[in-house]
Order: sequence, then C-alpha cells, then structure tokens
Amino acid sequence: MANPSRLRAAALTTSWALLAVLLAGCGGGGHGDLRTQKLDWEDCPTPSQAEGGGSPPSPLPGGGTWQCATMQAPLDWSRPKGDTIGIALIRAKASGDPSRRIGSLVFNFGGPGGSGVTTLPAFGEDYAALRTRYDLVSFDPRGVGRSKPVTCESDAQLDAYFQQDATPDDSTERTQLIDRTKQFNAACDKHSETVLPHVRTTDAARDMDLMRQVLGDDKLHYFGISYGTELGGVYAHLFPKNVGRAVFDGVVDPTQDPEQSALGQARGFQLALDNFARDCTSKTTDCPIGDTPQDVKNRIATLLDDLEKKPIPGILPRQLTQTAATNGIAQSLYSKDFWEYLTEGLQQAYDGDGRILMLLSDSMNGRSENGEYSNITAANVAINCADEKPRYTTADVEQRLPEFRAASPLFGDYLAWGMVSCTGWAVPGAADHPDVSAPGAAPILVVGNTGDPATPYEGARKMVDALGKGVAVELTYKGQGHGAYDSKNKCVQGAVNSYLLDGKVPKTGTVCS
Repeated sequence: MANPSRLRAAALTTSWALLAVLLAGCGGGGHGDLRTQKLDWEDCPTPSQAEGGGSPPSPLPGGGTWQCATMQAPLDWSRPKGDTIGIALIRAKASGDPSRRIGSLVFNFGGPGGSGVTTLPAFGEDYAALRTRYDLVSFDPRGVGRSKPVTCESDAQLDAYFQQDATPDDSTERTQLIDRTKQFNAACDKHSETVLPHVRTTDAARDMDLMRQVLGDDKLHYFGISYGTELGGVYAHLFPKNVGRAVFDGVVDPTQDPEQSALGQARGFQLALDNFARDCTSKTTDCPIGDTPQDVKNRIATLLDDLEKKPIPGILPRQLTQTAATNGIAQSLYSKDFWEYLTEGLQQAYDGDGRILMLLSDSMNGRSENGEYSNITAANVAINCADEKPRYTTADVEQRLPEFRAASPLFGDYLAWGMVSCTGWAVPGAADHPDVSAPGAAPILVVGNTGDPATPYEGARKMVDALGKGVAVELTYKGQGHGAYDSKNKCVQGAVNSYLLDGKVPKTGTVCS
C-alpha cells in the first residue's frame, strides 16, 4: 500500500476510447499482417526482474508444461502499421479430449501492472477443471513484466520511496511528499518515455482482440480479476460481438472517478479490518492482539501513531515505518488466508519486531527477498495516470480528508493522499472513468464478494448496470478477501465452471455463502 495508486481503479481516456471504436469499425485492416503471425511457443524462461524473478514455472500435474511466446502488436494503435511492441504470453494446453476443446481462456489478474506470465502458473492448479476444455492463457500487458516494462527508479531509490511518510501532517511534510512524487514520476518519463503514452487500458483491450485472432479463436473467452474486470469491460465495449464466455471476479466499479474509487476502498479496507478484528476476538481461545474488536483496532491505531514518531527494526537495515506497517496490514486484508500472518505480525510489532509486517509490505510492493523490485509499481502508476483524467492537488486532498477519515480511521488519510500520485505525470489522462457499455455482447458473469476490501461489493452491481440491459448476470459471494473464485467456495466455483465449460448461465441474483 506504499503506493496507494495500486489500490485505485483506473479510468480511461475518452479520446483513445473513441479512436479505438473508430478503428474497430474499419474491419480487420488495422491489424495488417499481425493477425496472421505465428507464435513460437517454447519452454518458459526464468522470469525477468520486472516480472518478479524466481524460477521457471513448474510442470503441471499430469505432465503438462507451460509454454511461452511473444506476440507483436502495434506500439501505437493509431498507427497500426508503425513500430511494434512485444507482448509476452504464457499458456498451458488443454488437458482433456481434443474434440471437446472450446478454445483459449485468457486471464488478466489485475493490478493494473501484474504479470500474468508469472501469476497464472502460480495459480494454475486452481484452474485445472477449466483446463479440461481450454488452453489457459495469460500475458504481461504492455508496460508490464517482459512486455516493454515501464521502469522508473533503482532498487535503492525504491527502498527510500516506500519508506517515505505518505500521510503528511504539516506543510513541510506535504511539500516533501509532492516533491518525492514528482521525482519518481520524472524518472518514469526519463527511462520509459517511448512506452508511457501507449499503456492505456484501451491499448491492452485492443491487444487482447489481436491475441484472440492470433490464437485462432472466433470469440474471446475471458477470466478477469480485479482491474482485469475493468479491462474486460472495456474490451466488451470496444468489441461486443467478439465476447465469448466471460467472467468478471472482484469487480471494479466502472462509474467512479479516482476520488470516488479511493473513498470506496477506504470503506472496503475498513470493513475488512472490522471483520478481521471481529473474527479474532470471537474465537474460543483468547485473541492475542485485543480483547474486543474495538480494542484490536485501537491497539493498531496506537501502533501506527507510535511508528510515525519512532520506527522499529524491520528487515535490516530498513525500519518498519508507519507507512510500511499500514501497507503490510492492507496486504494481509486481501485474503482471509493472510489473517493469521497479520495477527502474528502485530504481535511481533507490539514487541518491537517489524519483520512480518515489512514482509507483507514488500509483497505488496513487488520486492523480492534479494532486494530487487518487479515493475508492478511503475506499471501501475503508468497505467493509472495514462487512464485517469483528474490531477489532484494538496488542497483537493485536504478538503476531502474529513470524509476519508470518516470512511476509515486507519486507511483514510493514506488513500486520500494517494490521489496525488499522478502529480507532474508526463502523459495526460482524459476521462474520469471507463466506458464499459456493451450492447449485444454475450452473457458476462459478474461475481461480487460482500467482504471484498479492494473492489467493494457495490461495484459489481454498478458493473452490471453499466454493461447494459441483458448483458451481465450477477452472482454474489458472501465471503471475505479479494475476489471469489480463488476462495475455493464450491458454490462459486461450480457456477463459474458450469458457465465456462458448459455454457450454463446461472440465474441472475444467485447467492453463494
């Protein structure tokens, strides 16, 4: 959470959305011979630093292997015959009867800025049922991972960037935050000037339609999670007739501007914290971090206040600051599976040891144990700032702070000040929110989670309405964490699998718990 723009939904530029619509109406000519390119599928290489490093993906159960390739797409979709950009892809071929294969199922796991090439193999076993009839495919969107990654600052500079005070209390601290933001953004422009104007969500959506054709599919079958639901909605708007079976999980509210999105997330993370505190204190054994839900939250607030005055040792030589601790707490609220680590991390921090909370913070920021950063933060800022029209000032934030604090005493200040992340960005954004209206599209299954901190539940209904009458089918999961399918809830997975595998559309309004 040390870069709060990662917690915000992106918006789109009206001019580029209009341009994409115009190009879409020009038949297939815009793609030129790129539509007929042949992908050279090979064993996947070791993930790059920008993708997060690590080892090549392990073989799938049953002997399946992951294969990687690079697709060429226009760098500038307004000049489709001009320079190209390489889009890194990964796939696992369908495991079932070839005669029952439906096609490719393309995943985007969100961010924006997350590497699909590394994320899909990490969760590959969760989608084994879907692989019986689909090739599982994901990609590094332009500006991400191995797809001409946006780069900004060095690892040492990023360590300092993520240690900064992101909730300024006076004019001096406000000036420092703005100056540091401008410094980071200027570094992005210096090192990635060529790609920055071409990482909008509309660009990625057009890449996906080219991908559909290159993969040999008449329709795009799609599974979008978090920001991936926004990308899917934009795709459906631009190419409604090309939508196949599509699932949106952990749904972004496409009607909100960045301020509204940040405020919604403040409420969402506060709700998740409330649920965590209630869960801990309701257990038969004593909750080690508080006697009542309010006591748990009071102690966390005190810890953060103390860390602002005096950080504690984290992962040496770095210290756990108030910002890093807030970031680590937010990361742990993305999944109920992380709640035990939050409990342990808070216990440690109360005893003066900040290592677990810092590990959680590092995970959020894409920092590996060897101190190297992926480019998820750089890409996230680049995509958000290219998409989002508003440029907020310190006066804007100060005016709105009371509302943010009312929404979340813990996260309100942080998310409010995150609105200045695009200060001084080199590329203008031109719209408050994306257009996802998709009349005529095939049914899209929209899955909302009532306890989702990052994409609050209300966004699912807004997405349903925005897609248009007769397009979306809504399914509700009464659960915790970000998204629903990966909770392994049998009701959710059964409904999604039946739709994707057999085309059985669940009754709209279905509720799983």
